[in-house]
Amino acid sequence: MRLFWLRLVAALAVLTGINYVAWRWAASLNWDAWWIAVPLVIAETYSLIDVSLFALTAWRLRGRGEPTAAPEGLTVDVLITTYNEPNDLVLETARAARDIRYPHRTWILDDGSREDLREEAARIGVGYLTRGAEWAGKPRHAKAGNLNNALQLTEGEFFLVLDADQVPASEILDRTLGYFSDRRVALVQTPQWFWNVPDDDPLGSQAPLFYGPIQQGKDAWNAAFFCGSNAILRREALMQLGLAGYVRDTEQRVRRALEAGASAIRRARRRPEAADPGISGLLDTVGASLGRGRRALAEGGSIAEITFTVQAEVDDAVRTLVSANVRGVSEDLSQIASLVPEDQDGGLPAGPWFDEAVAALSTRELSPLAALESVRAVLDEVTVERAHEAQPVMPLSTISVTEDMSTSMRLHATGWRSVYHHEVLAAGLAPEDLKSMLTQRLRWAQGTIQVMLRESPLTLKGLRLPQRLMYFATMWSYLSGFAAIAYFAAPVIFLTFGILPVHSLSPDFFARFVPFMVLNQSLFLLAARGAKTWRGQQYSLALFPTWIKACTTAAANVWFGRPLGFAVTPKARQDGGDALLLLRPQAVVAALLVLSAVIGTVRLVLGIGEPLGTLVNVIWTAYDLLALSVLVKAARYRGFPSERSRT
Repeated sequence: MRLFWLRLVAALAVLTGINYVAWRWAASLNWDAWWIAVPLVIAETYSLIDVSLFALTAWRLRGRGEPTAAPEGLTVDVLITTYNEPNDLVLETARAARDIRYPHRTWILDDGSREDLREEAARIGVGYLTRGAEWAGKPRHAKAGNLNNALQLTEGEFFLVLDADQVPASEILDRTLGYFSDRRVALVQTPQWFWNVPDDDPLGSQAPLFYGPIQQGKDAWNAAFFCGSNAILRREALMQLGLAGYVRDTEQRVRRALEAGASAIRRARRRPEAADPGISGLLDTVGASLGRGRRALAEGGSIAEITFTVQAEVDDAVRTLVSANVRGVSEDLSQIASLVPEDQDGGLPAGPWFDEAVAALSTRELSPLAALESVRAVLDEVTVERAHEAQPVMPLSTISVTEDMSTSMRLHATGWRSVYHHEVLAAGLAPEDLKSMLTQRLRWAQGTIQVMLRESPLTLKGLRLPQRLMYFATMWSYLSGFAAIAYFAAPVIFLTFGILPVHSLSPDFFARFVPFMVLNQSLFLLAARGAKTWRGQQYSLALFPTWIKACTTAAANVWFGRPLGFAVTPKARQDGGDALLLLRPQAVVAALLVLSAVIGTVRLVLGIGEPLGTLVNVIWTAYDLLALSVLVKAARYRGFPSERSRT
């Protein structure tokens, strides 16, 4: 019965939202103030899409009930990731992981390579892994790289991933491994719950709406995703992803090299020395070879055979040109040296030079020898060894600073299933200061936007439509910072300058707007089933600068290669400095809202202007201020009482 009412409210919320937003676009815009009217209706359209995606999520809420008993005889590794967290914190988690009832092996994955932690791990009887020399000078891929390194060094059929602060319950494997009796299940995610959060949750760390209705709804659509910790994964599924990624990456690099080589040959033909019949013939031969290689690659041919054949023909051409004593060889060699630098041992360096070399091959006019030699050098770099990476197979996705969502999206795209088990089976540490919280939220949002821009669920092959929408819903939510600007600006502009973004606040407006808002809030209340969701709604609006920064920096990283870095969320309270500096944009917005509310109240008292419009916008500013008020508590929060324990 509850599901019936939930679906009814969801359907009505979407229908009334469509009715309202369509009317707003068609009949209510004040084009004389288009500069605020259009941004506001765009923000409202954004919110309608957001509500619609949430309604779809809540349409099939799935309660799993009692899990199947864990089968006997499975081999399991428990992997605890750490970089710079305090040893005591890591060891507390490691001891609890060691004591998990189901037979397993426990490993500390130390990306900080701390010898004292290695010794402590041995003392308490758990394994210790860190990266080897093969990672020197290669991309490390943060936590994803740490886990990928461990997957090459461990053997369990399944592995439980824990962050350094997530202390597991002894029954965590008994309660989750039973789901893997279904051979299609690759992932079981459990909630992340934090023991050091007071009841009023000033930093909004607990996420009862996400680790509840949202994940349960995604689970019903087979789209519950990996959240980075407290999850059990099937090794076979991850290794399959790694192999597929290896093939895909190698194919892309070979394709780029062949295309760039063909471009370089075409440009080399324009050089005066290319008029020589012998040189022209060699360029034609190599150009034809590159063309055959591209066609063979498109038809699914062997990468090793394609690159070997093309390399052999380019080698022959280079030897012929050099033996013919072509004039300008010394100049050519200097061009080659500038294009493809040498490492300390005199060989070709592996790594970031490849992208620069491919770009140069596609644009620079090189002489025939320089073009042929550079094509050969670039093709050498794209052999199946993948020398640009520390290890050829990367099971967990490395396209984002957060590896979890992209990895599970790829699992779903290849036909695997996931499970969300709604039971707290580990207790972690939430940030205890404003600065740490902002760092954490920024990283989450940046990683999500990176995935959206690099591997959008709307276009990723293999996903079903509901899965595409479930992933997109999470990504879409991080665009709310831009909508928030319009929601803050509109009432301030009206109360201060009397400029209304709609023609008038007519009965038509209220007849459409009020039902949409009431049904929207009712949908959240019904889906939450008593869970406290107001704090999450406050932070969705109050952290608008963080969401905007995440979108812009992630876009700059994906489109222009600007680094993001990777910051581990501190597990102890930090000296965050002046909170006002951290919250400067919100403080400015709050001041403008207060000023406009005062002006509006004075107008109401004195009977100046349109009373209904003024009253509505004063109420609007009050709501905005109520949402922003959570930051006052956050700035004053001084951490959780140390005498409380997570058990």
